Amino acid sequence: MREAIDAIDDRIHDLLMERIERVLEVGHLKSVQGNVSPDPSFYRPEREASIHRRLEARHRGPLPKAALHRIYREIISASLSLEKRLTVAYLGPEHAFAHLAALKQFGSSCHLRPTVSIDELFHEVEVNRADFGVAPVENSNEGMISHTLDRFVDSPLSIRGEIYVEVSYAVFSGVGSTGAVRLLLGTRLAMTRCRGWIERHMPGAPQRVVESMAEALRVAREESGVAIVAPMALAEVLGCEILAEHIEDRAEEIRFLVIGRGEPTRSGRDKTSLMFTFRDQPGFLHQVLGIFAKRQINLTRIESRPSGRQAWEYLFFLDLSGHLGDPPVAGAMEELAQMPGVTARILGSYPVRAL
Repeated sequence: MREAIDAIDDRIHDLLMERIERVLEVGHLKSVQGNVSPDPSFYRPEREASIHRRLEARHRGPLPKAALHRIYREIISASLSLEKRLTVAYLGPEHAFAHLAALKQFGSSCHLRPTVSIDELFHEVEVNRADFGVAPVENSNEGMISHTLDRFVDSPLSIRGEIYVEVSYAVFSGVGSTGAVRLLLGTRLAMTRCRGWIERHMPGAPQRVVESMAEALRVAREESGVAIVAPMALAEVLGCEILAEHIEDRAEEIRFLVIGRGEPTRSGRDKTSLMFTFRDQPGFLHQVLGIFAKRQINLTRIESRPSGRQAWEYLFFLDLSGHLGDPPVAGAMEELAQMPGVTARILGSYPVRAL
């Protein structure tokens, strides 16, 4: 049986090398055609989305689908790095949910750069110090993250993709049981989101709030009997036993946007985001939304924000199903642009999350 597994590994390795050769051929063709860095064609989110969707559709197990996606994420990431090693900025610190989102989308073969603010994140991409950025835009419990939306007003960047990360926590430790824990560590956010579970299951454990996961890891290495409240996705990084999982008080998910330059082509399942403003008069918003309704375009989200230019002027942010290359969406945007008093901008057409 072991010899058979070794033979399968050899075949997998041969196929991986064959795949890499094809990737290098594609990279050569791009260079011949003049598509060189920092051209965003090196990263094609619609192509990656189609790969993941196709593999999931043909997958029959017993390997979990999530594991299949992780394997191919790393294969794609390593392959892409042979063409160009991408630099991806994210809202730090390391091991925060934005870091996990960047890893989920780009894999571990890219260079991940933490930033201290959303403004810095956008700036790093705008001045080409990063190829892409990963910015939080929505929390399933708390709604839209307004600063990310506001930043699009004056930025030339567009949306290249979206990532969803489950906000799920666990207690990690090497002590064997929650009763043996002498000190419970976690960031302020982690301890807050898991307060109910901690009060019910570990009421007597001393607690300490740390500034970062890096500090929690340092303390755990230096002291005995320490447990850490951390995202479940960090299991491999922490290297500790999981004493309890899914300890968050409420199910939660964070949506992130991949920001960059360029426009992905159609993947087959796409979303378009835009922002617009219009004259303040009765019924005007109804007229705008009617443009999409008569074409049976599904609007998945609409959000309003003060424009910041003058008092009581508002910007509207809208997500809809479909790609700008789809005739109904293209027709709607053309009609919207021709409406007097309307100023509209496409923020991006990009694949609906594939994993």
